[in-house]
Amino acid sequence: MKFNITIPHGLKGHYLKEIELYRSYLQKNDLTRAWHHLERSHILGQSYPMEHSYTHWLMLKFGFSQRNIKEVFGQVIRLLVGGWKSFIDHVPLGNTGGSNVPPLKKMEMPRDLTLILNNHSKG
Repeated sequence: MKFNITIPHGLKGHYLKEIELYRSYLQKNDLTRAWHHLERSHILGQSYPMEHSYTHWLMLKFGFSQRNIKEVFGQVIRLLVGGWKSFIDHVPLGNTGGSNVPPLKKMEMPRDLTLILNNHSKG
């Protein structure tokens, strides 16, 4: 069994860029683009417990700010189980992390994120 603890350095830069874009669009009140970048950060970070949990934390805060009970409830559940599933390398690749999709559903990834993940694979 493979255990994931830390995100590879090169991949972390891409993950943090998505978080930065999320914050930038959130500050501009462009909620659609902000959420889009949270989903992208989820795809990049979902195999690593800290990044995976942090993205779900941001999604929870976003849900509260939008008074979206479905999102809040969905993120609480994901926060409870997401980190340990990352640790044991059992995540549905491509899943965008929002409560609008089943938590265990594997999804097609954007091509640019596939390339990034392939270039920074856990090997």
